[in-house]
Amino acid sequence: MSGSVWAGAAVAAVTAGYALFSRRLATTVVSAPMVFTGCGIAIGPIGLGLLDLKHDAGPVLTLVEAALTLVLFTDAMSVRPRDLRLGGFLPGRLLGIGLPLTIGAGWLLAWPLLPGLTLWELALLGAVLAPTDAALGKTAVSDRRVPPLVRGGLNVESGLNDGMALPFFVLFLAALPGTMASEEGAGVFWRALVLSTAWGLAVGGLGGWLLRRSRARGWITGDWRQAFVLAVAAGAYAPAVAFEGSGFIAAWVAGFAFGVSLRRSGPAKAPAEASAKAPAQAPAAVDDTAGLAGHLADLLASLSFLVFGAVLLGPTLDDLDWRIIVYAVLSLTVVRMLPVALSLARTGLALPTVAYIGWFGPRGLASVVFGLLLVEEHVPGVQLLGRVIAVTVALSILLHGMSAVVLAKRYGAWYRKAADRRPRLREDLPGDGEAGHPPTAR
Repeated sequence: MSGSVWAGAAVAAVTAGYALFSRRLATTVVSAPMVFTGCGIAIGPIGLGLLDLKHDAGPVLTLVEAALTLVLFTDAMSVRPRDLRLGGFLPGRLLGIGLPLTIGAGWLLAWPLLPGLTLWELALLGAVLAPTDAALGKTAVSDRRVPPLVRGGLNVESGLNDGMALPFFVLFLAALPGTMASEEGAGVFWRALVLSTAWGLAVGGLGGWLLRRSRARGWITGDWRQAFVLAVAAGAYAPAVAFEGSGFIAAWVAGFAFGVSLRRSGPAKAPAEASAKAPAQAPAAVDDTAGLAGHLADLLASLSFLVFGAVLLGPTLDDLDWRIIVYAVLSLTVVRMLPVALSLARTGLALPTVAYIGWFGPRGLASVVFGLLLVEEHVPGVQLLGRVIAVTVALSILLHGMSAVVLAKRYGAWYRKAADRRPRLREDLPGDGEAGHPPTAR
């Protein structure tokens, strides 16, 4: 049997094994990214040697980009406009102030720790490791004991910061001679931020309107309704990439517009032409419509971490250096938490809230995507950059995954007590259909 057949069998076995114990593992500190990354190391070149792409980043990049696109789209579908109106200051500050400060801090701290890299390569590292991935600490943004303001803010930040980091990434890449990005100009900013946003709004809004109208007339089945979501996500991402914008910004904005359009009231009665076999239905529930896309996003994300463990992290473990480990630790702590604290100054948020938001800035799929783009661009220092990115993401998978359940519980308990003592607590903003104090259980 060929190596690819054995690799496929190993991936299938890991997926099936996790599925069988998924409910049991969900109650522990062991997360899906931990399991799949660890299994990836085991079946990769330093383990059984079943999975090795031999430096071809193309297949890995395609897989991770697809996973990230679906994650962004489905997460954005659950965001309501009222959440942004009530708590929009939080993601606004994290993205508008915290993100540039995080890139700058990552750039400066890399200078003394990673000799051999040029100024712009160090800047690239800061941009690559700036985006967060809420999926690595999923409980931190899904536990109902955590105030809606914090959950929604972290979710929106995670959805948008990878796309917003892209212009910085391309700008620093363009400063390196010999790269394709060096031929680009400042146009990347307006394409990524303006054109991609406009395209995402158009595709998502139109897609939601078409689905709502089709369902109201009984023209679409439940199965194809969910498949339609996948088509809208792809339709937002691919053209945005084609005109050299940000597919990730387009995907998030499209998911948001799709969800908003889908929630609007449809016609109260079936039109005369609707058949008896296809009666009019209420507007589609977002959760029901996104079911297939959400499950597929989770699966692709898990497989991405398996491949990450096999072809990126595994080989890195053979050539570790103390400077790389120190920088990875600083990236997850000082580089993230200090900018968050500065960006949230004078907002009225309590210190435990600022610390909670600062800690839960996991690095995941977006950083892997940017790292693989460095490989495709043949950046001179890509070997060292790749090792730093791999170790940072691996530490984030471990530390944020293990701490999510415990810290969400403790922070939720603090919030309940603080809300009881102070009725006008800044964190006590409604959202996700809630108003006032947090519930007692998830």
